[in-house]
Amino acid sequence: MFQNEYLNEYLMESMEEITRLNIKTDCSSVIEQAQWAGVDAGMRIADICCGVGKTTKTLYELAQPAGLAVGIDASETRTQYAEQKYKDSGIDFFCMDVRQDLGDLGTFDFVWVRFVLEYFRSTCFDIVRNISEIVKPGGILCLIDLDYNCLSHYGIPRRLEKTAFSLMKNLETHIDFDPFAGRKLYSHIYRLGYEDIDIKIAAHHLIFGELNQKDAYNWEKKIEAAANKTGFRFDDYENGYEGFIKEFRCFFSDPRRFTYTPLIMCRGVKPGGRR
Repeated sequence: MFQNEYLNEYLMESMEEITRLNIKTDCSSVIEQAQWAGVDAGMRIADICCGVGKTTKTLYELAQPAGLAVGIDASETRTQYAEQKYKDSGIDFFCMDVRQDLGDLGTFDFVWVRFVLEYFRSTCFDIVRNISEIVKPGGILCLIDLDYNCLSHYGIPRRLEKTAFSLMKNLETHIDFDPFAGRKLYSHIYRLGYEDIDIKIAAHHLIFGELNQKDAYNWEKKIEAAANKTGFRFDDYENGYEGFIKEFRCFFSDPRRFTYTPLIMCRGVKPGGRR
């Protein structure tokens, strides 16, 4: 992912981020979402904020035969990892900040922006407008993000819920994180004049019954990053963060709890292409 101008680093940055991204990235979901958005054989694809390159490789495979894919990320560590693991004759990776001019990359038939805009609440439209410059006329721009991110739980204790909402508000204020990025995607594409716009909504987090290790690891790393990067004070807990995380683990591991987060997908076609 790219760096955050408020803390000069990506919110989830840690020594374990490569592991977390590898664990959480579900290639079957990427395939389903990209096919809905219109990926096709022979396309030149840009994977914006590609992380470890797992999605880039998946998108590349969907564009065969004759397709090409470029992964773009501001983390040199992760682009190097992606190159070592996924680079081949049809895939390239570049360490770039997508808030800057991307014109040297050329233009693309399909541009994929998934789980990016939530990290840039105040500048999200400017980022989409900049990315739109590399979509060729007639090309597809696909934006995917979460809405009401990490805030929908049933059976959660009142103190825990209150603290979770306060922590999220702290992220909005101090880190420019946007828990409501998903609902804004249509507006971004509409304002840029895209045509044939379509929307799809699905569940991303959908957690009930016995907790699996993937969800347990992913959510603990999210909470850990939110607490560490903002210096949030868990004043409602006698033992601060340790008291909070203990109660969260107890709630989250209870098979009676229900947790979900909506995923909003928006795709559009850039005007000017040949019909």
